[in-house]
Amino acid sequence: MITKYKSFLSRQDLAANTVRSYVWTVTHFLEKYKEVTRENLLAYKGYLVENHKPQTVNLRLQAINKYLEFIRKEKLKMRFVKVQQKNFLENVISDADYKFLKTRLKRDGHTSWYFVVWFLTATGARVSELLQIKAEHVQQGYLDIYSKGGKLRRLYIPKSLRAEALVWLKERNLESGYIFLNRFGERITARGIAQQLKLFAQKYGINTAVVYPHSFRHRFAKNFLDRFNDLALLADLMGHESIETTRIYLRRTATEQQAIVDKIVNW
Repeated sequence: MITKYKSFLSRQDLAANTVRSYVWTVTHFLEKYKEVTRENLLAYKGYLVENHKPQTVNLRLQAINKYLEFIRKEKLKMRFVKVQQKNFLENVISDADYKFLKTRLKRDGHTSWYFVVWFLTATGARVSELLQIKAEHVQQGYLDIYSKGGKLRRLYIPKSLRAEALVWLKERNLESGYIFLNRFGERITARGIAQQLKLFAQKYGINTAVVYPHSFRHRFAKNFLDRFNDLALLADLMGHESIETTRIYLRRTATEQQAIVDKIVNW
């Protein structure tokens, strides 16, 4: 049955990681409870709530609900748990730390990683999108990305970044193809980027909790709104389906909130 469920998911145009996650969840459920009944489903939901964060709980419930569709027991579908939205952003690298990291990487000769950090922060790219950038895209100043739904998003490469990157590529005699490569001439991986960024954070004394690929995408959004307060445009640039997703960037980080309170509250 699990094999058939996996085939069912594969026809749903889901990402490979999502399919693996859903299959793992249903396998885990069936190992614990054997039968699909309302009582067992509610017991599993209770187990998830006690042991996982709301986002993880909802991911697992989505997997179970997909399975219920597959076995045609949609009436047993479970409601998601409410995710309490924080009124601040967490673990976003500060602009000062971003600039410090960039400066140190360049000074110490870690040029490729200097450009990894700059491209992430100046384009708002997801790490998976960063890995798609080729020399041809740098030359033309943008990269067109198509989502699974067929929607087009243009990832712009700012003028200053483009100019310096072209010099870097010329020094490497790289006129075409992917630009972020490992020592074997193959594309670096998302996991490799995340691990190396943590190592640089430790080396330069930056809080490792704020140094990860998506943190630089957050910094792009924060800096963009600080300089050009157009939420709708930012939503388009980041590829958000809903502008509500983008509103989080109107909020300050916890560190920024603390600094403001420390400065103004004297009563």
